Amino acid sequence: MSNDEWKTRAPYAIHKDENDFKALYDGSCHCGKVTFQLSREAPLAAKYCHCTTCQTLHGAPFQWAAIFHKEDINFTKGHHDLVWYESTEKTTKHKLPCKVTCSHCRTPIMDEGRNMILLYPTLLHFNGNKETIKKFEPKCHMFYSQRVVDIPDGKPKWSGLDESSDLLDEGPHGSQEADGVPSKRKRDEKA
Repeated sequence: MSNDEWKTRAPYAIHKDENDFKALYDGSCHCGKVTFQLSREAPLAAKYCHCTTCQTLHGAPFQWAAIFHKEDINFTKGHHDLVWYESTEKTTKHKLPCKVTCSHCRTPIMDEGRNMILLYPTLLHFNGNKETIKKFEPKCHMFYSQRVVDIPDGKPKWSGLDESSDLLDEGPHGSQEADGVPSKRKRDEKA
């Protein structure tokens, strides 16, 4: 891919025709140099991720991510002000999957995967609309075995990726068995 070819592909290609893209939500980075719109009413899925990479790169105990198709986002300003970080090779080249941030304020905008994006709902301007916020409510926790805080919210807690790892028992306030290891149930016991 040439150095500028990314500008013409989703999720970075700008939708010029309003009939081509029906904006439902607006969002931005902290400084406002990067602004975007979303056309999907609700994410395909929303999750909390507790992996150590997310903890380190977000400077927080976990991240809240909402999954969208790449075509669901339209950058209205500042897509030239984005920078990438690929955490496996620790490179700033646009190599998938990668983290995407504002080059000015360094706000994490999304993770770009091969087919989807993981957008951070805290960047959306919900204006306190609780009904809209409910559409982005996470359904589970991933990499909960790497957590630094217990979240006793009743949502499924997976040791790794959801639906393909062990389901961890929450217990009262995230309690663990006597040996300090979370008790596990195999994912097929979930039903």
